[in-house]
Amino acid sequence: MLLTDYEIEALLLSLKIAAVSVSFSLPIGVFLAWVLARRQFPGKSVLDSVIHLPLVLPPVVIGYLLLMMMGRQGVIGKWLYQHFDISFSFNWKGAALASAVVALPLMVRAIRLALEGVDTKLEQAARTLGASPLKVFFTITLPLTLPGVLAGTVLAFARSLGEFGATISFVSNIAGETRTLPLAMFSYIETPGAELEAARLCVISIVVALMSLLASEWLARYSKKRLEK
Repeated sequence: MLLTDYEIEALLLSLKIAAVSVSFSLPIGVFLAWVLARRQFPGKSVLDSVIHLPLVLPPVVIGYLLLMMMGRQGVIGKWLYQHFDISFSFNWKGAALASAVVALPLMVRAIRLALEGVDTKLEQAARTLGASPLKVFFTITLPLTLPGVLAGTVLAFARSLGEFGATISFVSNIAGETRTLPLAMFSYIETPGAELEAARLCVISIVVALMSLLASEWLARYSKKRLEK
């Protein structure tokens, strides 16, 4: 086989976590990008800074904060576990949450830039014709920002695939549960004589990340061409 069972397990788990992460963060990312691009309010710069904080914080800090907030004994996690039996500690759900937090700034930035490029006169014209704000958003604003949405989504997906620090700090490195490609590679690096296996996972990670970036570029160009027609 081209890939070993260990590599397939890590790859499939990475894809699953990245997909869930992006699905969860996409509505939030679109909303936050719209707020930053279309609204003026006190504290906007603070909100912008908080959203982009994961880009500059050490990933281990993000993982620790998630553990304190969303762990079973955390501020929010304890309440979720007691009332809804939802736990993010030491399972793939926690890994998806960590990936979503780390990748969200990239998604918000890409969508915000696309929103700022939309001519607001088109939205104003639709409103004067009687369209509601919600209808304007879904029929005019969102279609025109689709290239940015797609690009941000794929970039967030690629970032989720490569997430390591926040994940291992929050949900540890558990085989079959939280051991994604980066964590599987880390396990091999710590194992004497497993340099070849670590190198194979490195190549797999590079190929998957490169494919994601190429897909992001192609989707953005394709959507732009469709909109120009």
